[in-house]
Amino acid sequence: MRTFLGSLITGAVAACLLAGCTLPESRSGNVYTRDQARTSQSVNYGTILRVDLVTIEGTQTGAGTVAGGAMGGALGSAVGGGSGRVISTVGGAIIGGIAGSAIEKGVTTAQGVELEVQLDNGELLVVVQENDAVYKVGDRIRVLRDSQGTTRVRQ
Repeated sequence: MRTFLGSLITGAVAACLLAGCTLPESRSGNVYTRDQARTSQSVNYGTILRVDLVTIEGTQTGAGTVAGGAMGGALGSAVGGGSGRVISTVGGAIIGGIAGSAIEKGVTTAQGVELEVQLDNGELLVVVQENDAVYKVGDRIRVLRDSQGTTRVRQ
């Protein structure tokens, strides 16, 4: 049992490393990437006209599929013997891959907020970001835009 568990853990870690496992990229208005640090952004002020809750779809990079497949294959290899073991290993890898992909998408799905904003210059825009702050219609906010087109709303 100890050898099986060690093999399972080693396989999962190796699959994760090979697949390039990373934490999901944040879509928060409060989180900046390393590349955004020490760069300038334009600032506009405005008023929130509408607030709607939305879902930000999760990602499926393949990391979940690979990790799930490795774990399913390792679990399947512990079942049966001979050709039965081969079938259970392949079946476990397939089922594990499907489950891993679904888990990755579920884990990276986030609750978001769609904010309709009227800037002081009259421009209307909509910004979708993670729902990590409380916004209400009528709130005065800052809209930050960087040179790559990233736009975020901050209070």
